[in-house]
Amino acid sequence: MSITATQNPRRLAALHDLIQQLRLEQLDDHRFRGGNIDIGSPSVFGGQVLGQALMAAARTVPTQAVHSLHGYFLRAGDKASPIDYQVDAVRDGASFSMRRVVALQHGGPIFHMSASFHRSEPGVDHQREMPVTLPPEGLQDEHEARLALRDRLPEAARAVVDQARAIDIRPVEPLDMFAPEPRPPANQTWMRAHGPLPDDPLIHQALLAYASDFSLLLVAMRPHGLTFMQPQVQCVSLDHAMWFHRDFRFDDWLLYETDSPSATGARGFCRGNLFSRDGRLVASVAQEGLIRLRR
Repeated sequence: MSITATQNPRRLAALHDLIQQLRLEQLDDHRFRGGNIDIGSPSVFGGQVLGQALMAAARTVPTQAVHSLHGYFLRAGDKASPIDYQVDAVRDGASFSMRRVVALQHGGPIFHMSASFHRSEPGVDHQREMPVTLPPEGLQDEHEARLALRDRLPEAARAVVDQARAIDIRPVEPLDMFAPEPRPPANQTWMRAHGPLPDDPLIHQALLAYASDFSLLLVAMRPHGLTFMQPQVQCVSLDHAMWFHRDFRFDDWLLYETDSPSATGARGFCRGNLFSRDGRLVASVAQEGLIRLRR
């Protein structure tokens, strides 16, 4: 386990609760059930559903590791109700296996995902270089920055900001979430779990899937001076795709480099690359989301 410094007990408890929710209750060979972590969003956080769906699919593929997933958010999840995950074994092969997962609430689907698994084997190897940037030490935790703005929040939102977070997120160039100035559609953020993690690689992958949904769509709003905190902005993830390239630990720092090549028709398209501290490209992400301005 990589983190050795003294940890905040509330953050460690939040991380423990998140890991427990990701582990899922097994109902039968291909059905699982998960609870919800309330992070203050109006409905279930999309990253939680993504991470739980990945855990459900992987529990049915014991000898291969996930290399890609593609998910679609169909409707808002109810934070007050558990989510059932139905896994369909589409294919089991010697090198590759495919799983399809449906997340269900109140008898209807809220999320669909396909995930592909691959047996480890040698092959050609190259990657793009990690960008030069500031190190995470000395950068402010995004949650601590929002705590500093607590007095500017509505009363109902203050209790949400007061909650301990499981993930340490440190933007290289922080924005004023209430009055951001327009900036180019690119961003860099350091991320890691707020404490040591088990040695199970699947836990690290599921937590990264969870965390990858936090700041991705925000990059499409940067050129327009918009953020989630503004009441006229409605912002929802529509889909999410990930590719896992190399082994990593999420209790070590990862650099999340994101950009948005296009936004049009109330939809923003975003991409991300995740690098380990030593410069290895460990995962890539793509997402399209709804960005709607209300009058």
